[in-house]
Amino acid sequence: MAYEQKVNSGSLWPNDDRKTETHPNSKGSVLLQCPHCQQITPYYQSGWTRVRQSDGKKWVSQSFKPKDAQPAAAPPPAKADADDPFADEIPF
Repeated sequence: MAYEQKVNSGSLWPNDDRKTETHPNSKGSVLLQCPHCQQITPYYQSGWTRVRQSDGKKWVSQSFKPKDAQPAAAPPPAKADADDPFADEIPF
């Protein structure tokens, strides 16, 4: 029987691809249901292990990103107008 994720639950797993300190220590997914419209949305979940400076206790900071979110498209580069004398690229 295949694993089926339950609504309003998630799982975190160690991130074996972590290359820098800014990459999450753990990654996973969560399935959340909106209490108002009942829509169910899958999210990517990331976790970073942190240490509290006051007493050294560890805690986990988390972030969530919708799985269907599209990356923001970069705007097309502006074209210089050949008739505009101020259209040249001067770096100051």
